[in-house]
Formats: sequence, structure tokens, C-alpha cells
Amino acid sequence: MNQIDLHGQVAVVTGGAQGLGFAIAQRLVDSGARVSLWDVDADRLSQATLALGAAASSMVVDITDYPGLVQAHAAAEREIGPVSILVNSAGIAGSNTSVEDYDPEEWRRVVEINLNGTFYVNKAVITAMKARNYGRIVNIASVAGKEGNPNLSAYSAAKAGVIGLTKSLGKELARFDIAVNAITPATARTRILDTLTPEFIDYMLVRIPRGRLLEVDEAAAMVAWLVSKDNSFTTASVFDLSGGRTTY
Repeated sequence: MNQIDLHGQVAVVTGGAQGLGFAIAQRLVDSGARVSLWDVDADRLSQATLALGAAASSMVVDITDYPGLVQAHAAAEREIGPVSILVNSAGIAGSNTSVEDYDPEEWRRVVEINLNGTFYVNKAVITAMKARNYGRIVNIASVAGKEGNPNLSAYSAAKAGVIGLTKSLGKELARFDIAVNAITPATARTRILDTLTPEFIDYMLVRIPRGRLLEVDEAAAMVAWLVSKDNSFTTASVFDLSGGRTTY
């Protein structure tokens, strides 16, 4: 493993109790950062925090609760230190069905968590980052946000929104030494696969030139560099993790 120097940094990772979020948190801890995991799953959060060791702490947080996010951010800064890194990994796939049959309430739920939740978390941390003239933010989008996946319209639309939000915010904060970037992973081996049909997973797999699913450690490696001081110029950008599927 290449060593990224994150000593002295404090990171918040949403959705950090499992999957991509946990793998990213592990890589940040291994690189010297202190990490606060934010997740709604209290049991998994407790297990994840224990697994990461003394450099990790956690809070049960709902990313759709903006006042709660403001309180969580204040608590993290008070108990751990100034938050200089934010990784937004919390999200859901939602229903695997056509637009014609998509339930409007489910649509609102998916967009509220995946897009609005990302907005709320960004909004909760950027004022303090601006005051310190430093920060690194990575929003987890998806290849679905680039090209859309059939029968996954709410997820695709929300992740496209995350890409747009990242580009806008990155430009707004560029003069404050705050880098805001997104990654667009292909399907990874996480629990989100449990919500998708085998046919849909096969649809995704055959479109990846690498011929396999993304490993979570591969995403964590890219994020570790993006949140480091070495990433001193690139912002408002989208980094591909699709195994060659979406190279634009």
C-alpha cells in the first residue's frame, strides 16, 4: 500500500459503518487521520468503530436531518478537532424498477438521501473549512450519474445531481484551498448488491471492460489521495472508478 500522509487531519465519513465508507475510513486511519464515522445503523457503527481502533469515533447521524448534522459537526470539532476532510458515502440504491412503475414516495426518499443528504452534509461543514482556509471533500457519485441505468432512475438522477453539486461547490470554494471532488464508482462488492436483482447485477458487470466488480479498497486508495494535501490544485472534478466503462 502506498502511504498517504494524513497525520494531523480529522475526517468525517458518512455511511462509514460498512461498504465503501468503512473501507475509506480504514484507509484514512491507516494514513494517520482521526476519523468520525457518521451512520444511521447504530449496531454496525459500533462494530466499525471498534474495528478501526483508537483513531476512530462515531455518531449516529441521519444525513437528511440538517440541524442534526450541524450539531454532529460541532460535536466532532469539539471532541476530536477541526474537521479538514469530508467523505460523503452514505446512500441507497432504491427500487429496481421502471420509471413507469416507480413509486413517487420512493423517488423522493432516494433523492432526499442521495442528493439532498449530500447537500446538507456539505453545507454543514464548509463554513468552518472556509474560516480555516483549508479542506478536502469527496462526494461519492456513481457511473449511473454519468450515463443512467435502466430501472434505477431515482438513483441515477440523484447521483447526476451529486456530480453537478460537486462541480458548483468546487468552483465556489476554489480560492479557499478547499478541494471538492467526486468519484464515480462502478458496482462494488457491498451490501447495496442485496437490493438489486441478479439480472441487473449481470447487466452492470458485462459493461465493465475490466471484467469484474470494483473492490472497495481500490476506491479507498483514490479517495486517500484526493483528501490529501498533495491534491492541491484539482477541484470541481469527477474521477472515474468504472473499470473502463465510463471514461469521460
